[in-house]
Amino acid sequence: MSFDMNNLGAMAMQLQQRMMEAKAQAELQTAEGQAGGGLVRVVATGAGLIESIEISDQAYEDKAMVEDLVRAASNDALRKAKELVAISMSQATGGMPLPPGLF
Repeated sequence: MSFDMNNLGAMAMQLQQRMMEAKAQAELQTAEGQAGGGLVRVVATGAGLIESIEISDQAYEDKAMVEDLVRAASNDALRKAKELVAISMSQATGGMPLPPGLF
């Protein structure tokens, strides 16, 4: 069995294309984060953007609490969105680990 560099290059290009498609698809997905037992809900995209924030009327009694809950829910949503991207990339590469920061 011989090593074919041309085939390796084509395989790498196909992998790169699949990864780019998976990343673009993952960035369109959304993840919801919550805090305070659902008093604050935040939706983030796989691209790391906050899409919406919903604050329950019950949360308005304490401004500092609302700020903490918004921060916590935002971080939860962004963490979940990042996981969606990682899962999509892993599926695109067949589980093959990639160097950090490649995409």
